[in-house]
Amino acid sequence: MDRMPASIFNDVIGPVMRGPSSSHVAGAARIAAVVRQSVGGAPMRAVVDFDVNGSLAASHDGHGTDMGFVCGMLGKEITEPDVDRYARLAEEAGVEIEFRILDYGAEHPNNYRIEVWGRGGEHHLWEGVSVGGGMIEMRRYDGFDISLCGDFYEVLVKFPHGGAAAMKSSRAVADSAPDFAQALEGGGGSLLSLKYSKAPEPEALRVAAAEHGALDFVLIAPMLPTLSRANCAVPFSTAGEMLAYNEGRGLAMWELAAEYEAARGGTAKEDVLEKMRGLVSIMEGALKEGLAGTEYADRILGPQAYLIEAACKEGALIPCDILNNVIKSVTAIMETKSAMGVVVAAPTAGSCGCLPGTLLGAGLALGKSREEITRAMLAAGLVGIFIAEGATFAAEVGGCQVECGAGSGMAAAGLVQLMGGSAERCADAASMALQNITGLACDPVANRVEVPCLGKNVMGGSNAVASANMALAGYDKVIPLDETIAAMYDVGLKLPLELRCTFGGLGKSPTALRLLEKMKNR
Repeated sequence: MDRMPASIFNDVIGPVMRGPSSSHVAGAARIAAVVRQSVGGAPMRAVVDFDVNGSLAASHDGHGTDMGFVCGMLGKEITEPDVDRYARLAEEAGVEIEFRILDYGAEHPNNYRIEVWGRGGEHHLWEGVSVGGGMIEMRRYDGFDISLCGDFYEVLVKFPHGGAAAMKSSRAVADSAPDFAQALEGGGGSLLSLKYSKAPEPEALRVAAAEHGALDFVLIAPMLPTLSRANCAVPFSTAGEMLAYNEGRGLAMWELAAEYEAARGGTAKEDVLEKMRGLVSIMEGALKEGLAGTEYADRILGPQAYLIEAACKEGALIPCDILNNVIKSVTAIMETKSAMGVVVAAPTAGSCGCLPGTLLGAGLALGKSREEITRAMLAAGLVGIFIAEGATFAAEVGGCQVECGAGSGMAAAGLVQLMGGSAERCADAASMALQNITGLACDPVANRVEVPCLGKNVMGGSNAVASANMALAGYDKVIPLDETIAAMYDVGLKLPLELRCTFGGLGKSPTALRLLEKMKNR
């Protein structure tokens, strides 16, 4: 099965969540939700292994991996207000979860190796990856190579050798009309993997599986907002293809985004707009909460967003009304995130201030309507599609350039849309913004997603404003957006592990180490 096209609402704008990091919290929660379903509910025990050479070994506690995984195992949504009580909640539910750091040669820095025991005697081995921005891929199940991303209803049935192929050819499987069906052979038997875009009738499949000698039957429900399907086709997947598609049509960037996502999700363009309106409303709530002031004990920085407005009133700041409003708005949303408030990971939780704060801050200062801001967010989301297809949103893979940097490129395109610029100018602005941030390291201080993350989000907003104005004025971007994305990804892959969400850079400075010790002793 070929990889499904990226979706604005799966890969780019979202998930809605609490916590410091989408790849850690949301990714872990989704991985755990899959594992939980395989044992029919909250397990009796689970052991989770992180590779010593990956990013999770150093950051799983401070970045919220443990919290996300436990909540996923308990069936808790990561928007619930008590998710930070995860350890106590697991104890109360009688669920034992052990995290271990081992050297097992994982190929991805965000790799999870999981052994789980259910309350009814179920026992499974899983291996999965948090690929960035809350997206996941489960890659191994009880010794079989699979690909499960949460965008289908999945049926996994184990058989003795030959049983999976026989079941695949059965009338029961044909009648259930799977989008994809695959029979796999392994050392311990065979596995039938069925993928459905609509919920199947499991009982008929269970009966047929039993008749074919099934050893185990597991149904996994999807968890992504936009489901996938067979023959899923989109009008374009790169900026170059988008511009060619739009030649002679003159559609605005937001209209192209709506066409793309409607095709991807098999829905109407108005449905796409309505879904984005809902996400913008949540972003507005995060901004409002941050501006009101937040308190949370387990963080480095206290509330600071109010300082910008206070200093403006005193005439103490360099006069840049739009930019200062962006700085204030980005800061407010980041503070909501650090206080465990609800945010939209756009494109990630670590960069959740840059894009929403820039478009809301600039949009409100310019007197733009919510609908105009919603359209700008769609335009930004389309740039995110090109990044998702050509690179990654995981700082553990590509450094902060693919989180705050990506958010900056997306915000630049959104600002051009907000000002009525063409789709070509939106792409140019995104390219210039991304060109300005290649090589940006991810080096969080004290295992928290606050310092220098706040400053990098603010920088991303400032860079977006400058890049948007350059594009609107007609500056030559020289390097097309697709080539810039490819170059950014290439640079990210060449960054040392220490500069990809571990303890390098600022994270190993003497002050950072003192702060880390202080946070541990709180």
